[in-house]
Amino acid sequence: MSMQVLIDHQLEMHRLLGRQICREMSQAIVKLGFPKNEIEHLPEFDKAEFSLKKDPYTCDENLTGYWYDGKRQRIGNIQFLSDGSFYAEYDVIKPHPLKKRWFVEAVNAWGRKGHIKTEAKLLPALE
Repeated sequence: MSMQVLIDHQLEMHRLLGRQICREMSQAIVKLGFPKNEIEHLPEFDKAEFSLKKDPYTCDENLTGYWYDGKRQRIGNIQFLSDGSFYAEYDVIKPHPLKKRWFVEAVNAWGRKGHIKTEAKLLPALE
């Protein structure tokens, strides 16, 4: 089987969950209180570029996707692990809209099907 056939098979297996993860991460970003016009882009599963990456511990091939902005700067990633779990991170890189002492670096998501957790990755704002 060609590598692209393997990737396409993995994509089909993970597409519904991937879209749900992206919705949850998008909701987490919006819930932070950013005005709609301040968010250039939100994570969309089908806009990620996918490949298979070998896990050095299990030697399994994990489906890994990366999101890029218009300048080809990486702005996020999502990885589906062979044990059924996943991890995703999507850059926000903006001052917190409601809590001026904080800067929002990214939103993370992790878990497995039926159990998605999200969290904003905050840093203290520069004074």
